[in-house]
Amino acid sequence: MTYLSELPPRVAHLIRTRFICEFATLTRGGTPIDTPLVPFASADETTIDSATGLAYPAKAERVRRNPKVGLLFAGAADEPIVSISAMAAVRDRDFQANLERYLSEQILTTMLDPASTDYESLTRHAIWYFTRILLVARPAVVRWWDNADATDAPPREWRAPEGTAWPQSDPPPEGAATPSPWQPDETWRALAAQALARGAAAHLTLTDDEGFPLPIRARAVHAEEAGFRLAMPGWLPWRAGRASVTFDGIETFVGTAEVVGGSALFRAERALPVHPLMTDPAQILAPLPETRAALLGRIDRELARRGLPRPVMPAHAPQPTPGARLRAENAFAFGGFAAQDG
Repeated sequence: MTYLSELPPRVAHLIRTRFICEFATLTRGGTPIDTPLVPFASADETTIDSATGLAYPAKAERVRRNPKVGLLFAGAADEPIVSISAMAAVRDRDFQANLERYLSEQILTTMLDPASTDYESLTRHAIWYFTRILLVARPAVVRWWDNADATDAPPREWRAPEGTAWPQSDPPPEGAATPSPWQPDETWRALAAQALARGAAAHLTLTDDEGFPLPIRARAVHAEEAGFRLAMPGWLPWRAGRASVTFDGIETFVGTAEVVGGSALFRAERALPVHPLMTDPAQILAPLPETRAALLGRIDRELARRGLPRPVMPAHAPQPTPGARLRAENAFAFGGFAAQDG
C-alpha cells in the first residue's frame, strides 16, 4: 500500500498522469524557487521522481541543503488541483542509470517520440540534456481540491504516518559548485513585460508554516510599479514572506509578497537568468554551438568534482516505461504535452 492508494482515485490518477508539475525548492537564504519538471513515479510508487540537468544543478544543490520541497499538479478545468509537501533527496552517483531512467520516462514525448524524431542521428547525441541528477520526493502532506473552482475553500488533506522513512541524499561532491554560465541580460521589468505579453500562467510561491515552499497558480496577473499584482484563490497555505513568481519556468522573479484578501502584491528584487533551453525547445536536441559548449563544459567540471566519467547514450531508443505510456496516453487525450523542463 502506498500513499496513492489512500487518495481518491481521481487525485491518484492526476499524479500518475501529469507530464509536468511545478517543483519548488529553497535557496540558502530561504527564498522559494519554482520550476516545472517532468514527474514520474518510482517503481513502488512511494516517491515522485524527477530530474535536473547536471549542466544546471542549482535545484539539486538546494534540495541537498534543504530537503523540503513543494509540488503542484493541475489538469483540465474539471480535474483536481493537487498540492504536495514532500521530503526530497538527490541521486548523483550513477549518471548512467539516471540517464537511462530519464530517457525511458521521456521517450514518448512529442519531442523525443521515435516515430517522429530520429533517435540515432539526433536524440542519442544530446548528452548535454540527458546527463541528469535524479531527484526523489516522498510526500509528507497531500492537499487537493476537486477542481480549480473549489480552491476558495480549504482542501482535503492526507498526511504521512509518524515514523515515515524519508529519502536521503547522496554525499555532496568535493569542492565548490561550478558557476552558472547564464546571466540575466534583461532588467526584471523588461522580462516582466515579455512574460505578460506572452499571456503565460503565473505561479506564486511562498513558504508555509511547516517550512515547505508551495507554488500556487494565480488566477490573473498584472504589472505593478513594484512588480506584480496577482489574483489568488481564496484558500492559501501562506500569507507573506520571501517569494518568487514564475511564468512557465521561463521568466522567474524573486522578491517578497503579501496577500490581502484574494490579492497578492509581489515586490520584485531581480530576475533569474533565462535558460536558453527553456526559451527554445528546439535547442534541447540541437543547441547553438555556444550553448552546447557551455553545457558540456559545466557537465565535465561537475563530473570531475565527483570523479565520474560521462555517461553514454544508448545506441538505440529504449522502451518506454509503463508510466511513460500512461502519461503519453493521457497527455494526448488532454490536448498535448506542455512545455517541459530544460
